[in-house]
Amino acid sequence: MTTARVHGSSDTRGPVLTDRAALDRAAKLAAETFAARADDYDRRAAFPAEDFDDLFAAGLLAAAVPRAYGGLGFGPQQRNTLPLWEMTTTLAAADLSLARCWEGHANALVLIDALGTPEQRRRWFTGVVERGEKWVAWSGEPRAPKPGESNRFGTTVVPVDGGWTLRGTKAFATGATGAEWAILLVDPAGPGGARHARPGRDGRAAGSGLLLLACELSDPTVTVDDSWWDPVGMRATASHLVRFEDTFVPRDNLIGAPGSYFTGHWQTAFVPHYAASFLGAAQAACAYGLEYLRKQDKGADPYVRQRAGSMAVNVDTARLWLRHVAALWDGGSVAEAGLAGSKARHVVEHLAEETVHHCIRACGARSLVRPSPVERILRDLTFYQRHDNDDHILATIGRAVLGEDHDPSFHTP
Repeated sequence: MTTARVHGSSDTRGPVLTDRAALDRAAKLAAETFAARADDYDRRAAFPAEDFDDLFAAGLLAAAVPRAYGGLGFGPQQRNTLPLWEMTTTLAAADLSLARCWEGHANALVLIDALGTPEQRRRWFTGVVERGEKWVAWSGEPRAPKPGESNRFGTTVVPVDGGWTLRGTKAFATGATGAEWAILLVDPAGPGGARHARPGRDGRAAGSGLLLLACELSDPTVTVDDSWWDPVGMRATASHLVRFEDTFVPRDNLIGAPGSYFTGHWQTAFVPHYAASFLGAAQAACAYGLEYLRKQDKGADPYVRQRAGSMAVNVDTARLWLRHVAALWDGGSVAEAGLAGSKARHVVEHLAEETVHHCIRACGARSLVRPSPVERILRDLTFYQRHDNDDHILATIGRAVLGEDHDPSFHTP
């Protein structure tokens, strides 16, 4: 059990907070406050700003900041992975969109911890701990238009004196209207997100020139187009289109060496983090379903019992998978953890989806009528599962077990 000092808006010298106490505090907020707000955020497609304010006030916003900098020391870089994923699961059970925004914030802090200089860590972690600054990490630059779409996505980055200028657009920019800072994954070789990285002109490996640039989003050359984001689910992630009009990023804001995101295999640490959110959706559906069935006195139906049993087994199985992967990360088995993370991502997606459908089939159509949360959980989970192509994930696992070359980070076909 690790401990850290509580940092909130009023007292940065608060009492020591254990991992368990932090998770209990997050669970109380999620159950009593965040879940009640989720429907309103979803209807308005609004970033869950009040939730993040509450996380800051409770000393939880800096969960992925090392204890030496005033955080809780959660995450794979600190070899304390499971508490971070458990916190994400807890938030996802209240609101899957909130959990996605939280993932982006936490993952960005993990990257700063892993790749940032001491001065960068001091500067940016202080902003999180003392001022409640929120972070995101953006890669999305879809290359192929969908039918009827005229938008062209992508960024170009040009070296200039003292740094770089950035022009173009990022899509699926989660937290665009709520965050203060974004880590931008940009390629000097041309437009395209991290998964589109190409080999360098000198024959270097794909992604060897990819830059991680910390961009202050209050810069007036950064604008948000909120007309683009109108999805069926995950609406409150506010994953808008963001434009950069010759945005200057100083050299001091380069995180790590060019290509370090790939050489460090950092995406493999974030793949199972998605599964933690899926588990939260499953837990919420299971909890609602069991409460509904008890209240309706449907437990005598043997088919309902099977649905209830299946939900419970699925949730426990998903939890065990995440514990297994977290233990590999904390034990330093990075290669094994990467493949296990892909397996967990694949398995938990299906366990969560199945659990939601068990809930719906057992409870009936009323479970899909607001204010039931199941209607939103179904939409959010269906949309969020598209974050990676599960067919490609499973094919990547197949290539790995067959001893073939594979990409555990982006599961390219």
